[in-house]
Formats: sequence, structure tokens, C-alpha cells
Amino acid sequence: MGFLITLIAFIFILGVTVTIHEFGHFLFAKKAGIYVYEFSIGMGPRLFKFNRKNDETDYSIRLLPIGGYVQMAGEDIEVDKEIPEDRQLQSKTWLQRFLTMVAGVMFNFLLAIVVLFIVALINGVTIDATKISKSNVKGLKVGDKIVSVNGKFVNNYDKLALELSVAGNNKFTMEVKHKDNTYDTVTIKPKAVYTKKHKLKGYTYGFEIKGKHEHSMLSSIKYAFTKFFSIMEQMFFTVWYLITGKISLKLLSGPVGIFSIVGTAAKTGFVSVLSLLALISVNVGFINLLPIPAFDGGHILFLIIEKIKGSKVNPKVENTIHTVFFVLLMALMLYITFNDILRLT
Repeated sequence: MGFLITLIAFIFILGVTVTIHEFGHFLFAKKAGIYVYEFSIGMGPRLFKFNRKNDETDYSIRLLPIGGYVQMAGEDIEVDKEIPEDRQLQSKTWLQRFLTMVAGVMFNFLLAIVVLFIVALINGVTIDATKISKSNVKGLKVGDKIVSVNGKFVNNYDKLALELSVAGNNKFTMEVKHKDNTYDTVTIKPKAVYTKKHKLKGYTYGFEIKGKHEHSMLSSIKYAFTKFFSIMEQMFFTVWYLITGKISLKLLSGPVGIFSIVGTAAKTGFVSVLSLLALISVNVGFINLLPIPAFDGGHILFLIIEKIKGSKVNPKVENTIHTVFFVLLMALMLYITFNDILRLT
């Protein structure tokens, strides 16, 4: 029963995230008059499809709920002579093509903000989430507010969690602001916590944090936006720490790892599933916005290059670059999935 609930939650989270993303592309493609062959939710073998009257698009559901796509005329090098030239992607204005490419990311961000607002309405919000509520560390008092970790500014719980993750099991310094507005720096040595099977579960730091709880429409609206930007900031630093080697690729999760995380959220309740939906939607939007070929950000990058140079990039060159990076991304996904499986065994 637990597996079934996890599977349903997994399909719900990825299904909604992907559907919203692809609907953004689809809506702006249609608005621009681009011919859309197929709107697909899922990847792999097609389970079923349907058509609407006077609509050329096939609407498909495919077997694997780990992605989706909107297939538009004019995306490939080969020109489909059966489709009028003015309905092909490459015939549209720069702005129309840009909006079509960026719409998926924007819809993911909007989804996340709406879901975070709903979560806040149901659960209320916690403010001052970097304030110490309990401490066994010398020099760290109840009521102290954490300002930085290892010199990295911390102004919310997400950034604090990220910096603690980067510190790992190493000693780190933490600057705090006391109630009397004076500042101190304390050194903390994390203590490893293990499961019954002697696997590393995490670390304890000798202190706890607990913010003040609020429950109102205004605080929910504020939370939705502040939490969204907090997650975005966390994503930015995560990518930067990956590039600089401060975080290992082994910490990343693919579909298998996400399935495990969804299982934990599903046990907690539907609100936790909604919170995870918002988090994954921001992640999908942020990753797709990165200027990497094969992502939406890669297509946007080529559009920006086109705008700067005043002429279109050679379609063959662009498609070749996208293909090469797609293969590399698939290899990375296999590596991440392999690590996910190892963590579960």
C-alpha cells in the first residue's frame, strides 16, 4: 500500500510539473501560430492519444512519467514541406520564438508560487527561521540569530541548510547576532548520526532553531514569494558549488532518488507532497533556464547570440550542439541514477 501511495504521489508531482512546463511552450507556440505536431506528457511508448476537432495537434500520454515535450514544426533541420512556411518556428519573429522557449520555465515558476501560497494558507508560515531555540554550544545562546556560516551570508533556513550541507563533517564557524545587537563567532564540530544499519543519516550541530508561527493571507502571500526566491538562491549556490567542487555530483538525485523523497513526503501528508511539488517545479524551471544546450536555456542562449550578431545561428551547428549535449546529459542522468540505486541498497 505504501508503494502504491508513493507511486501515485510520484506520478502526480512529475505529471503536474511536466504538464505545466510543456503547456507553457504549447500555449505560446499556438499563440504565435506555430504548427504543433504533438503535445506529450511522459516519454517512451505512447499509451494513448486524442485529437480535438479542427486542431492539428496530437495529445499523447506516454509510458514513462519522467518528462514530456511539445513537437513544433521548424525545430528540426529538415523542413516539413507539408507545413506552410509561416507556421514554422523559424519563420516567427525573435520575440515570438523567445517567449515560446521561455514560457515553460515561467509556468513552472508561477506554479511553484501558487502552490507555496496554498501550503502557507493551510499550514501557516514560520518567520525568524534562523533564530536559535536551543543550544549546547559554548557562546551560542537561545535567541541568537545566525548571520553567516564559514563567512557565507545566511538570511533564511534554505541557505542555512545548504551551507551546513557544504560544511559536511568538517568544523565550521558561525557568526551570530545576540539580542543586544552584538556579534560573536562560534566554532562548531558536527556529530555524525547513523541509522540502525550503520548508514550515515546526517549530522547534529548542538543547537536547534525554531521560528515564530503566523497564519494569515498577507503572510501567506509574502511567504510564497520569499520562499520561491529562497529556493532559487539555493539552486544558484548549489550549481555554483557543484562547478567549484564544494558539492559532489553524488549528492544529486534523479528519478529513483526523487521517488524515495516522494515516499517520505507522502507518509507525512498531502501538504508535504504539495511542498515537494513546489520545490521540484522550481528545480525544473531553474535547471531548464541554465544556458546549456539541450535545455530551454540553451535555445534561449542561441536566440540571444542571434540578437547580438544580427543574424540566425546556422541551424545545423545549433542542432549538432544540442544533440551532443543531450547525449552528455543522458550519460549524467545514468550516473546520478546509479548513485541513487547505491544509496537505496
